[in-house]
Amino acid sequence: MSLKPSVSNADHTQGNSGASLVIVEYGDYQCPYCGAAYPVLKELMKEFGGQIRFVFRNFPLSEMHQYARTAALAAEAAALQGKFWEMHDAIYENQEYLNADLPLKLAEKLGLNIPQFKADIHKQELAEKVDSDFESGIISGVNGTPSFFINGNKFNGGAEDLFQLVRENTAY
Repeated sequence: MSLKPSVSNADHTQGNSGASLVIVEYGDYQCPYCGAAYPVLKELMKEFGGQIRFVFRNFPLSEMHQYARTAALAAEAAALQGKFWEMHDAIYENQEYLNADLPLKLAEKLGLNIPQFKADIHKQELAEKVDSDFESGIISGVNGTPSFFINGNKFNGGAEDLFQLVRENTAY
């Protein structure tokens, strides 16, 4: 299966925007497997961030994880204040405490404008962004989280396997 749509400016990306290696994660903030993948991906970015472009797309499995969508909306609301990755990281780093109140506590800790954050989290366009990420995952063949795509192709390994792949692709 291939990634649809391709990575664009609508996506949250970090690392080298001109990198030839693009890794896309479809993630759920409440998914324990995504939680376990998070430190591995963080390490990957630390080691190879200059050589890869990392993209995160929302794939909240709302039926199993009651706070996944709230967390996704919180990250999108933080993005409107330029702090998407800070909120993304903070949610994963506090995943065991994820509940309805955690996003607001994290927003305060990240120094966000709280009245704006509270208003933004209910904005229709953020709900649409989360939904369009989710739909793009369905179209791309995502059936669980985390799911990874490398340069547009579904990657069947886990976060640990990405290390091997990235090492192979960035060796000179």
